[in-house]
Amino acid sequence: MRNLKGKVVVVTGGGGGIGSATCFRFAEEGARVVVCDINAEAAQAVVDRIVADGGEAASVSADLTDFEATQAAVTTIEEEFGPIDVLVNNAGWDLFTPFLKSGPDFWSKIIDINLRSVLNITHPVLERMSERGAGRVVSIASDAARVGSSGESVYAACKAGVIALSKTLAREHARKGITFNCVCPGVTETVMLDNFMEAAGDKEKLREAFRRAVPLGRLGQPDDLPGAILFFASDDAAFITGQVISVSGGLTMHG
Repeated sequence: MRNLKGKVVVVTGGGGGIGSATCFRFAEEGARVVVCDINAEAAQAVVDRIVADGGEAASVSADLTDFEATQAAVTTIEEEFGPIDVLVNNAGWDLFTPFLKSGPDFWSKIIDINLRSVLNITHPVLERMSERGAGRVVSIASDAARVGSSGESVYAACKAGVIALSKTLAREHARKGITFNCVCPGVTETVMLDNFMEAAGDKEKLREAFRRAVPLGRLGQPDDLPGAILFFASDDAAFITGQVISVSGGLTMHG
């Protein structure tokens, strides 16, 4: 990928499956990676591996659902690591819950983690990018936002919001040279998927149903995602903004 070497890249949820795979790939390209995760131990483990492999990385533990804490984290990152060139909004959480079996407390948790956190970190990062007249924001949405997904009504609504937000900000900040794009994973083998299937019941039967539904014949792996994410973050995608790409093995083929 062109022109990622030396770039300061912040990956939220960087201690998880897709997040850690993305951090490792950015480090391989020579980027300076900031692993941002509420789980400080998981974030540091990613940093330790990157550093052991000769890369440059640091960890930041922050609750992105708290706007003031998020602002403080962004300030710390820029003071200690340098101006943020790339923001990857990856942090998220879900649990299989039919809408009529859910309620306001669950809705608030889903919205805070999957939508409000994106607003909270994008706002201070974008302020700084706008002042500098450059930047890349890549947000991890979901095909649930594009085609719906049983048991994920509020999660799908949040991810649809992330897509709409990205497209709107792409229009608002295009003249500043800042791009916004989204990557939508399909069914991907992560801890969140395991938890989702446990809550849905009959985990192995559901896993096999998912596998059979994917035209390429397997579930996604975390390493399937970084290629698309890094593409949007690189100069190879300098003339691409406001776009959404699915990485789903063909499970969804959305035009």
